[in-house]
Amino acid sequence: MAIRARHDRPLKGESSLFKAFAGKPPLIVTEVKVAPHGPGDKGRIAKLALRCGPVGIKRPGAAPRTDPKVLELGLVEAIEYDAPDGVTPLLWRIVTTLPVGGADDAREVVRLYRLRWRIEEVFRALKRDGLALEETQVQDAKHLFHLSALALGAAVRIIQLVDARDGGKRPMSDVLDPQLQSAVAVLVKSREGATARQQNPHPAGSLAWLSWVVARYGGWNCYYKPPGPKTMAKGWERFAATLAGIVIATDVVLP
Repeated sequence: MAIRARHDRPLKGESSLFKAFAGKPPLIVTEVKVAPHGPGDKGRIAKLALRCGPVGIKRPGAAPRTDPKVLELGLVEAIEYDAPDGVTPLLWRIVTTLPVGGADDAREVVRLYRLRWRIEEVFRALKRDGLALEETQVQDAKHLFHLSALALGAAVRIIQLVDARDGGKRPMSDVLDPQLQSAVAVLVKSREGATARQQNPHPAGSLAWLSWVVARYGGWNCYYKPPGPKTMAKGWERFAATLAGIVIATDVVLP
């Protein structure tokens, strides 16, 4: 599978590709969730009109003559309707090797393309905005592979905590053993402050509730911009160490 997307500025030689569906009605209008673009942005739901179909890409002049003269690919075009005032509407043109035979295929390609950004977020959490994996001094390939596998699990947990910071229905058990809820409640209480903004507003036992206290351990003060991967990574390290101390001190038995 290969997916490649461009936006509304065609490169040299691409104008015909960008006009492939000109004048054609959309196959379907669907909705997608747009991730936040910065502090204070909670994201939005975008309404997209989808078109798709096969396209032929001619062989560049500098390419080897052994390459095919025309490469048959699929193109999915997603254009946002009724974007909020002051927001640039989404315009995705996705070139893919996946099937593009109809509306369901187009929707699946868009779904996969959106997941690509989740992968980028995990990489961000792995590197300097989270675990700083690139600073490791491990050089042995086998050991580095094992370290990367462990770090990947930790990065996914960081992203789960960041996702939960604004609330939601996911339970704490997605990240932490539910038998530790009473111990977590002690840590939540210790991190709550005197003002209403410094009280954990989320239901006990929810992932958002856990995310709040982890962010507090990472240095978040409940004001200004929301906690990101770096804060969650630092917070989890301190939170987990403190939680382990409570488990040892109170003889909490885990399965």
